[in-house]
Amino acid sequence: MAADTGVPNAGRLSAIVPEPGVRKPDPLLVMDQVTRTFGGLVAVRVEHLEVQRGAITALIGPNGAGKTTLFNVVSGFDRADGGRWSFDGQRLTGAPAHRVARRGLVRTFQLTRTLARLTVLENMLLAAPGQRGERALPALLRPLWHGQERELERRADELLDRFRLGPLRDDHAGTLSGGQRKLLELARALMTRPVMLLLDEPMAGVNPALTQSLLGHITQLRDEGLTVCFVEHDMDVVMGISDWVAVMADGHLVAEGPPHTISRNAAVVDAYLGKRHDEPQATGQKEKGNGEEKGNGEEKEE
Repeated sequence: MAADTGVPNAGRLSAIVPEPGVRKPDPLLVMDQVTRTFGGLVAVRVEHLEVQRGAITALIGPNGAGKTTLFNVVSGFDRADGGRWSFDGQRLTGAPAHRVARRGLVRTFQLTRTLARLTVLENMLLAAPGQRGERALPALLRPLWHGQERELERRADELLDRFRLGPLRDDHAGTLSGGQRKLLELARALMTRPVMLLLDEPMAGVNPALTQSLLGHITQLRDEGLTVCFVEHDMDVVMGISDWVAVMADGHLVAEGPPHTISRNAAVVDAYLGKRHDEPQATGQKEKGNGEEKGNGEEKEE
């Protein structure tokens, strides 16, 4: 655990030099030489990346940069071609998704994965780990698991109320709106009592009012000590709640830093607009100059 310095971990990032692969004061997730290829395509090649404990880190980059693939690898939903990573000081390289989740590293998906034919409450209870009633012999003896089940249901109701889904607890998950399913997936992730959340585009397809609600929930989770790393394309969201931003392009980590420095970073501008992004303006100026010269020539001829 982090040493008690009297300074929140997120605040300790302000003293760090913003550069790719920079060391953090109290990293929770550490990646080294992580690579993932698909045929001849290098989807991810991250030399070194650390995620600060107790902070909100945004992972951004243009489409195809490798952000979701990196999430898939470290969360156990995909296998890396090389590299290593650790979580809370323990090696996690190559661990399957269920073991990763048991360690406290839990993720959500851009496309929500609710079980449509189960109720909202049943979706929540399904996520709770270590349920005695799921094992064959204890399941036959109700006193062994009934008390635990009541406790889990109480916790599920608390989370549903927190995300304003309490009145929908007995509705089928398939009847929820897209935004409500996002909330359910976040609430369900919390049923596992995670140490860190990986959120893949949590605001995608969510209306502005619900976006503000989600932002409030995420910052509150950070304030309660949870570590959050999220992929997002909305720069207003990134600048609004992030303590730190990591930028990927073509599978590589090209920049890191506080939100206010990222928009001015040349590597970030190049990643989004291309290294020769100023050519159209230069060409336009040249054409304008040619036109003026031609116009002047025509006036002389007249």
